[in-house]
Amino acid sequence: MSTQQSHIVSHAQGVETESVDADYFAHRQLKQGAAGWVLLIGLGVAYVISGDYAGWNFGLAQGGWGGMFVATLLMATMYLCKCFSLAELSSMIPTAGGGYGFTRTAFGPWGGFLTGTAILIEYAIAPAAIACFIGAYCESLFGVGGWMIYLAFYVVFIGIHVLGAGEALKLMFAITAVAAIALGVFIVAMVPHFDAANLFDIPVGEAAGASAFLPFGYVGIWAAIPYAMWFFLAVEGVPLAAEETKNPKRDLPRGLIGAMLVLLAFASLILLVGPGAAGAKALMGSGNPLVEALEAAYQGSTWMSQFVNLVGLAGLIASFFSIIYAYSRQIFALSRAGYLPRGLSVTNRNKAPVAALVVPGIVGFGLSLTGQGDLLILVAVFGATLSYVLMMAAHITLRLRRPEMPRPYRTPGGIVTSSVAMLLAAVALVAGFLVDPRVVIGAAAIYALFIAYFALYSRHHLVSGTPEEEFAAIQAAEKALR
Repeated sequence: MSTQQSHIVSHAQGVETESVDADYFAHRQLKQGAAGWVLLIGLGVAYVISGDYAGWNFGLAQGGWGGMFVATLLMATMYLCKCFSLAELSSMIPTAGGGYGFTRTAFGPWGGFLTGTAILIEYAIAPAAIACFIGAYCESLFGVGGWMIYLAFYVVFIGIHVLGAGEALKLMFAITAVAAIALGVFIVAMVPHFDAANLFDIPVGEAAGASAFLPFGYVGIWAAIPYAMWFFLAVEGVPLAAEETKNPKRDLPRGLIGAMLVLLAFASLILLVGPGAAGAKALMGSGNPLVEALEAAYQGSTWMSQFVNLVGLAGLIASFFSIIYAYSRQIFALSRAGYLPRGLSVTNRNKAPVAALVVPGIVGFGLSLTGQGDLLILVAVFGATLSYVLMMAAHITLRLRRPEMPRPYRTPGGIVTSSVAMLLAAVALVAGFLVDPRVVIGAAAIYALFIAYFALYSRHHLVSGTPEEEFAAIQAAEKALR
């Protein structure tokens, strides 16, 4: 195949854009029409459903139940406002780049790169955290965990994605449906054992504002925010399926908002009945909190705990499986446009970007060997919150500067809604430093390396003719004519 560069066609905005021949794009094609809005709702829920099974409960150790409740309320507000805003952006700019495409249109190549790589950090790290939780579930179920489990899951599920998007999305939908049924069983089983006193059984500390409701004081609310985000983290990945969606201008908003409403229901019920039946103290350090909650409530193993344990593995698999899809599409879009090495966007005969699937998988497997799922969550949250601030800024900027752009879906509340999401995302970005500043600083260092690569090399080798670049060029030309 040929990727011969013809000539430099632009030096605008501090970058150099090169033309390539038609064969370049022929080897970088995704499978169109693979998903409708129902599958997109399933995809959005699949991204996140593992957060209902494990990870959220670490917030109890940071803020107690009251701190986690307030943090979840704030993050639910942020994500709902963000999804309304992204629904508008995705209907306007339906490309596989998702957030990168939105900010590329609003702020140019630098904005697109900064957002795209922040999203990439989130999606590349999140599967490593989930792999740690999968290992804990497998250890509980089969007595086998550790690196062999991590490796097996990476190999099997990357392999399925290599077979093609249509098959992968349908399998993800089925796994997610089973996992959602198990959450329903858990909720129903815990309701008879609910006792409000169990929510406040963590001993009260000495921090400012400490009480039974906030045992770690006011600062506990802030420290719980990264784990409250785990109830919703990655739902914003739905727009990454834009180029494989039947009717993206209609289906992407439906998929985003529908998935968010499902996730809101699960988060509120699980946070209430889990600690309310088993006790917040019992769950705050668990790698398998739903099963331990059932065993605490029913004083031992039952068919329900065994069922939730077995099917809970399906919930973790659903998120693991779907976020692999998300990171591959983000890398595909950035690579196709030249922001990352171009070889990462080459697709096989099944229209799957193999290198974009495999390379981050190798990195994620290496990180999973740390076994520190709670700390890996912090790294994913760093990338996520940074991208949220940038995407919401893009929504506000395009509303103010480009009001004439077609908007098949319009955000309720307009820039007020996206401003609320941006403010809360900025708060969440800082919150990670309260838990472990070393981890967040490490994530920032990785981000700085990406920025250095772009500044020193890839901004001089961007590709013209990609959907994101063409869209931006058309918008710039139309603006110049006014």
